[in-house]
Amino acid sequence: MIPGKNDQASSERAGFRVMFALAAGYVGIYLCRKNLSVAVPMLQQSFGATKQQIGIVASLGTLAYAAGKVINGPLVDRLGGRLGFLISLVGVALFGAAGAFAPGLWALTLFYGLNRFVGSAAWGAMIKLVPSWFGRARTGTALGVLSLSYVAGGALATLFARQIVASGGGWRAVMGLPSVALLLIGALCAFLVRSGPLAPAPAVATTVTTTATEDPRRPFAATLALLRRPQFLVVCALSFTITLMRESFNTWSVDFLVSIQGGAPSLASAALQSTGFDLAGFISIFAAGYAYDRIHPGQRRWWMAGCLLMLAGVLAVLPRAAAGSPLYAAVLVGAVGLLVYGPYSLLAGVLAVESGGTEQAATAAGIIDGVGYLAGALAGVALGRVLDLGGYSLGFRILAGITAASALIALALRPAPAPPPSSPDQSL
Repeated sequence: MIPGKNDQASSERAGFRVMFALAAGYVGIYLCRKNLSVAVPMLQQSFGATKQQIGIVASLGTLAYAAGKVINGPLVDRLGGRLGFLISLVGVALFGAAGAFAPGLWALTLFYGLNRFVGSAAWGAMIKLVPSWFGRARTGTALGVLSLSYVAGGALATLFARQIVASGGGWRAVMGLPSVALLLIGALCAFLVRSGPLAPAPAVATTVTTTATEDPRRPFAATLALLRRPQFLVVCALSFTITLMRESFNTWSVDFLVSIQGGAPSLASAALQSTGFDLAGFISIFAAGYAYDRIHPGQRRWWMAGCLLMLAGVLAVLPRAAAGSPLYAAVLVGAVGLLVYGPYSLLAGVLAVESGGTEQAATAAGIIDGVGYLAGALAGVALGRVLDLGGYSLGFRILAGITAASALIALALRPAPAPPPSSPDQSL
């Protein structure tokens, strides 16, 4: 019927407006997160600090972020996606602004850690909202589009912070002004972000006594049940290995490209060449979401395993193939981004929704991401030790072996069970 078509089109347009607002909000969070990297040289000069001391700010922030992923996921599932997202935006803006007035390095570490902790709730809140607007047939595409926000956010945050520096701002301006931008974005989100028509209705308790008795224990029991699901554990294992690949190249790709240059090494040239990793990832994320919705559920594991197997091959030949040819090396680094970002974006996205369902989507995404960020810590310390011992040839061979094992793990993925006929889960 025509009215039904009009209602569907109107709901679809509203869903895309919500996706735009969510993406803008997540970019705003990155404005208050990645600005630290631009402020680092000024912080060293202002506080007379060593690189190690400044590194503590980033490291503790990462640990706070990993802890927040696990802790805030269940809270978002209880509060709801909209409220959880808005609280995260406001919290990041406030702690980001507080960091600009920090009297010393340890105060900055505290405020930056709180910034990262509160900000960790935003992604789970986004994951919670997507299924309420887009049914199962389009969840992968919607989450793929949203995943572009953390790639775009990282680039825009760096450009914004550099513009502040170019305008004469010091480290306090670099740390504080992004919070003003985030508050403006938050106002837009408060107006546009809401749950969609596919959001499940709240469960009605049969008796007041049962609710009072069971409610305090329900989130913990539900989380334990989630952790016992074999398919969820498979996704967590993939998160560990694939995040290790991503963070390894985020940390070491510039240094690798410098190491293979002949003559006088150029850091600026290597940094520019390394951007191919993220640019290829931008394409890969959208393509993965689009493909996931169109590949038969029974074939998706083969697609993911194939991507990881090709990635293992690229890693295995990378040091030898790239030797003496910086341009070819940049192309291969871009190929790594193309093969790693797509599978990575699915883990705490559509696979979190499939693992946790609408009731535990944020919890599942938080745990998956939390496991991944533990691996991310190894990309710096453990891989750095390997590179000291055997160089990039040994390091990339080890990463290739881990990636090949990850391809085997991906084959253990199984299609999510179809929703019951009475479920409102349908494509818009």
